[in-house]
Amino acid sequence: NSKIRQNMQNHNLIVRTEMADLLRPLSDQIQEVQNFREKNRGSRLFNHLSAVSESIPALGWVAVCQKPGPYVKEMNDAAIFYTNRVLKDYKDTDPCHVEWVRSYLNIWTELQTYIKEHHTTGLFWNKTGPVAPPSLFSASSGGPCPPPPPPPPGPPPMFMDDSPKPDDTAAQHSALFAQLNQGEVITKGLKHVSEEQKTHKNPNVRSQGGRTHQGSPAKSQNPSTSACAPAKKHSPVLELEGKKWRVEHQEKSHDLVIEETELRQVVYVFSCSNSTLQIKGKVNSIIVDNCKKLGLVFDSVVGIVEIINSRDIQLQVMGKVPTISINKTEGCHVYLSKDSLDCEIVSAKSSEMNVLVPEGEDDYREFPIPEQFKTVWDGSSLVTEPTKIAG
Repeated sequence: NSKIRQNMQNHNLIVRTEMADLLRPLSDQIQEVQNFREKNRGSRLFNHLSAVSESIPALGWVAVCQKPGPYVKEMNDAAIFYTNRVLKDYKDTDPCHVEWVRSYLNIWTELQTYIKEHHTTGLFWNKTGPVAPPSLFSASSGGPCPPPPPPPPGPPPMFMDDSPKPDDTAAQHSALFAQLNQGEVITKGLKHVSEEQKTHKNPNVRSQGGRTHQGSPAKSQNPSTSACAPAKKHSPVLELEGKKWRVEHQEKSHDLVIEETELRQVVYVFSCSNSTLQIKGKVNSIIVDNCKKLGLVFDSVVGIVEIINSRDIQLQVMGKVPTISINKTEGCHVYLSKDSLDCEIVSAKSSEMNVLVPEGEDDYREFPIPEQFKTVWDGSSLVTEPTKIAG
């Protein structure tokens, strides 16, 4: 058993090293972008550079094991903090900068859409697929090098180690795409169905309610279901990873505290239940994703606080926050402070939302957020307003 474990550890180490070598060139480019921003702090386009620098690690989504989509959105939110400054400076003077903001943020929006459609829970590698020959990882010796293809997503520097850097990025990309684009080879794993088993040609088979498939294994009937391993219980996490505080899989923990925060840090709270989290100081943004019965108390946020795919959330602002977004959430109570009364609250596909405004020293007055709206045509445009039944 110890020998088997040792072999597995050696294999995992080799895989991680090869993955690091494969993705290191893009990681180096990400670092170049961030260094360029630091070297140009006096530039009049510093907010533009900061928006790119803060969000460019989103290309590292391929190294995120769970739900890379929220990770990309988190990086996008970090960019919005600086693009809002760009809009403030140029929206009335130069439309080119406004168009740049729209185009740049659209990059990450499109990437999130792609991940949601194809890699919702992260990348899956074909363990039984062909192995790329070593020659693909070495530089070509004959003829001029072709222009490199568009860079695929790569990990931010925090994911990389000190293993040697390969010389030919284009060849590595070809090796990766060769495994993904197998063409007709993929269909070789399909099971042949005889004429007697085709329901559209045999009414008797249809009347049997599919009993002819009892002899076949369940995985042949529903490959997508069988490919998913049973959900395992994850260990709770509360740690700082680069610029991101990760608070994940906490259950019945009511003493969670994040201290010594910085303005550039973001907090990502994922899959926590029956817990309370306090965030001290000022952070860039907070994302609460897939949580239940969570109490969140924070001082100040310079960007956005987003609640998504959650239920029964208690949110209390002690300082200031410009925007709170509530999406796909059932039950959310927002306690505002006197300094945060100018906060914008944006909601969509959510219910049972209430905002509590301070009155006096210790009292709050509760206001429901409308859930039902009425839209009418006024002769020139659509006009939408909350219905009376919605409060």
